[in-house]
Amino acid sequence: MEWGPLVHGYLLERRNRFAVSVELDDGRVVSAHLPNSGRLEEVLRFRNECWLVPRPSPKRKTGYDLLICRDGPTLVSVDARLPPVLLSEAWGDGRLHPFGKPLSIEREVTINGHRLDLLVKSRRGPLWVETKSVTLVVGKVALFPDAPTERGQVHLKVLESLVQKGARAAVFFVIQRPDAQYFSPNETADPVFAQLLRRVFLSGVLVKAYSCWVTLSGAGILRSVPVRLTLPNSKKSCKS
Repeated sequence: MEWGPLVHGYLLERRNRFAVSVELDDGRVVSAHLPNSGRLEEVLRFRNECWLVPRPSPKRKTGYDLLICRDGPTLVSVDARLPPVLLSEAWGDGRLHPFGKPLSIEREVTINGHRLDLLVKSRRGPLWVETKSVTLVVGKVALFPDAPTERGQVHLKVLESLVQKGARAAVFFVIQRPDAQYFSPNETADPVFAQLLRRVFLSGVLVKAYSCWVTLSGAGILRSVPVRLTLPNSKKSCKS
């Protein structure tokens, strides 16, 4: 995925859940939409370097979207809307190993009153997919979520119910940075989500994680990252 022209600046503050203030290189202070409800404490730091996408429109309250922030030397894409787009691009090009090229990909599909990100059809049949945007990496471990997510818990239960009815379902964690060596659920931030993820994995929901390359020109799926889950009542881990 290629970006358009980006605007460079420095973060000043998070004004509310979906807005930040940024000082541009020319000294102007502007408001930007933050397309991510996570805490993002590792990147939303005062005077941290960032890049914005101009979004001029009379219908918008802000003229920019926050797209990229630094975490030390690493560029991190913070737009939580991108994972299904990045997955669709890689999947459609046959680059999402080991899945191969699908027959079709549908976006934002509703089932049983809930909306899931993707419905991927292949010769093996349909696969219902929910994606999650991951930005937090600690000691090379990608962690999700960084705050309690009731919505994420609901999505896991929906996937589990689909599998119980004989369908194929998956949750894909898209790590929007290149430096993670493996993925684990964030027990500290949301122990309920972590427990649910282990449960749905054992029930047959496919759990996958992919890191991304991120530059000032664009981003894309980089590679598959091992998933490590600690099984209930056990110190052992299962890998997906």
